[in-house]
Order: sequence, then structure tokens, then C-alpha cells
Amino acid sequence: MNEVETYRNQKFDFQNLFNQSEKTNGHVVPFLKTVRENAAKTFMEKGLPGKADENYKYLSLDSLFSQEYSYRFLQEIVHFDINHVFRCDIPNLNTHLVILLNGFYYGGKDRLIELPEGVKYGSMMQAAVEMPDVFQKYYSKIPAIKTDGLVDMNTALSRDGFFIYVPKNTVAGKPIQVVNLILSAKDLFLQPRNMVVLEEGAGLELVVCDHALSKKRSLSNSVTETVVGENAKLDFTVLQNDHNFASQINYHFIEQEKDSRVDTNTISLHGGLIRNNHFVRLNGTGAQNYLGGLYLTDKDQYLDNYVFVDHAVPQCYSEQFFKGVLDDRAKGVFNGKILVRQDAQKTQAYQKNNSILLTEDAKMHTQPQLEIYADDVKCSHGATVGQINEEAMFYLRSRGIPEKEARLMMMYGFTHEVISKIRIDSLRERIEDFVQRRLRGELAKCENCSRLCT
Repeated sequence: MNEVETYRNQKFDFQNLFNQSEKTNGHVVPFLKTVRENAAKTFMEKGLPGKADENYKYLSLDSLFSQEYSYRFLQEIVHFDINHVFRCDIPNLNTHLVILLNGFYYGGKDRLIELPEGVKYGSMMQAAVEMPDVFQKYYSKIPAIKTDGLVDMNTALSRDGFFIYVPKNTVAGKPIQVVNLILSAKDLFLQPRNMVVLEEGAGLELVVCDHALSKKRSLSNSVTETVVGENAKLDFTVLQNDHNFASQINYHFIEQEKDSRVDTNTISLHGGLIRNNHFVRLNGTGAQNYLGGLYLTDKDQYLDNYVFVDHAVPQCYSEQFFKGVLDDRAKGVFNGKILVRQDAQKTQAYQKNNSILLTEDAKMHTQPQLEIYADDVKCSHGATVGQINEEAMFYLRSRGIPEKEARLMMMYGFTHEVISKIRIDSLRERIEDFVQRRLRGELAKCENCSRLCT
């Protein structure tokens, strides 16, 4: 059996793809066989989301899934020096490093590493073997909300991804950094599956970086399940910096218990088509959640943020804050929903989306939503789409600042409000530099890749 099979088109060929996947699986973890079979059946019933789905009315997946991709059922052995191929180049950011290569954990003999304080990180599938109790307790336990068929596709086909476990009352000594690399001579279809578990009183700083190192077309359909226990704290930063032939659809499910705190910042600098799906459920009183996003798009890029925050219990706090700058013919979407259930009194929930269009051809669709069934709440939502403030531009020009520099200053000032929420100082400073250079057009190529794509 060739380890690379071709995925051709949508629902029609999915059954064949799933059959080929199962033949090479081996089912080292019997628990997964039933989960995958059920997910495959559900996907065949749902199919791909289309424009009839309210959450996808601005995004057509037909062009993505009509391409021919290669799919890796087994991990490809690629020997390379990470320091020569990729340099994170964030001064003073001392982290534990996890590398995913084409959706599989890339490392040595130890596929699941345990730190002295008891924190474990590494391969998702190795965790299924070595930590079956934790794995089976949380894997594919997505909350009872409406999700589309792509989540079921991932559950049916995924083989690996990253896994992080922080035990009770333990704070990871330094951040964990996950680097997702795509390096292939063929167009790839990837299905990474990830899990992050913080037990009661645990703490973690997590940084995830996406980079495509070869200029081949790729489509990544990833799912991350994050469970944050009582009084636990998670700081999660995502840096998306692929090239324009790399497309990704990401699902991040977050479950929070009493008095927990999760801060998520997603910085989207580059990528052909990016769809980020954020699902948050606040299950315990006193839980707090912050979702921040910054997107900088140009040319024909497409960036879509979908957010669903479920206030299931009283006295919780959530905030969504997304900003973007769109240039050339770029298109953006923000679709955010806050659900406050009937018993969720004393809820505080806020949502804001602001975008700047630099050309007449750039488009932004924004749809903030509140669905409230409780009567003692503080909730608000708002959205703005506009151009550079001409009065402010005139003020800067009157002070002798050239037009181009004045425009850059205003755009950076606009984005800084999101960047300032990143708590890791060295990471925030580096992202500030990335953003400034991106606004100047200096990051059109992945500068951290020694194989600079032309």
C-alpha cells in the first residue's frame, strides 16, 4: 500500500479515502476505531458545509475541495535540522519545542515527554497509548452544539497532532511552543488533531506558529480540544504566517470550569484562505474568557473568523476583540455569537469587531450577534468598517510626516490595541515587529525559512 493516496473531490470520494485510511491504521488504540467509524458515518450524512449554512454564507469551499491533494496515512520520514530549516527568532523566548511536520509529531525516540513537574507534551497518538484514561475522557467530547461536517471529517481521518497535559496545581515552568511545518513536494491535505488539558489549578503559556516551507498547495483541516479545569489559567497565542497557497480551516473548542481563565490571541499575517472557528463553553461560575484576533490581509487573501461563546452558568465573563486591515482585493468575515442561557444570570459579555479597508475592492462582512435568555446581564456588541481617518491623516501630514509613513503609523496604532493583550513580553515585542514589517510589505516571503520561496 502506497502511503500517499489522492483525495479528489468532496463527499463522493470520502468513503474511499476513509477505507484507505483504515487499511493502514492498525488500531493500536481500539477505542478510536468506533469513534472514527461513527464520525465517518456522520460526515457522509452532513457532507461539507455550503452556503445554505448560515455560518458559511460568505465562504464557498468548492474551490478548495475540488483540488487534487495527496493525503498521508503514515508519517513520512524526513531528516532535517530544524535550526537550518526554521528559525523562530524570538529573542529571550525560552520554550519547550514541539514540531509537527505535515500533521505528524516530529521528534526523536521519546514521542511523549514528561517534565520534572509532571507536565507531559508531544504526540497526540502517543498520548492515546500511554495515557488512555486522560485521552478517552476528553477526546472527541465536543459540546452539544451544532458543528459542521468538517469536524467529523477530522475525527474520522486524523492520525496525529500535539498533546499537552498539565496536572493538578502545576504551573508549567516555561511556555510550550508548537511549530506546525508543511514541507512536501506534493500538494497536501492535512488533518491534525490536538488536545490541551489543564487540570484544577494548573497554568500554561502556549504559543502555536504555522509555517509552510514549500510553495505547494496545502489544505489543513485541524481540530483542537482544550479543557481548562477549576481555577486553571491558559494563555494561548497563535501566529499564522503561511504563504498564499496554504489554506487552513481551524476548529478550537474550549471548555472552562469554575474560576478558570483563558486568554487567546490569534495573529493572522499570511495565508491564502484562513477560517478560524472558536467555540467556547463556560461551565463554571467565575470563569473568564478573552478571545482576541488581528488579521492583516492583501492581494486575494480571505480571512474568516467565526466565534461562538456559550454562557451556560451564572457570573461568568467573556470578551471578543477582533481587528483587521484589508488591502487590495482581500475579503474578511467576522461572525460572532454570544449565547446567554436562561440560568446564566450576572453574565458579562462583550464583543467588538473593527476593520479598515485600504481600497475600494477590499470587502469586510461583519455580523455580531447576541442571544440572551437571562434578564440580569451586562452585554454589548459592536462593529465598524471604515477607511483611514482623513482628519488624523491631515494632522500627521501637517506635522511634516510623509503620507506613506503617516498611513503606516495610523495602521500600526489601530492594530496595537490587540497586540498589547499578549502577555509574554518577548513574544509581544516580536509580534509588534512582525506586524510593522507586514504593514510595510516586508513579509511577503517567509523570512524565517532558509528555503525562501520565490
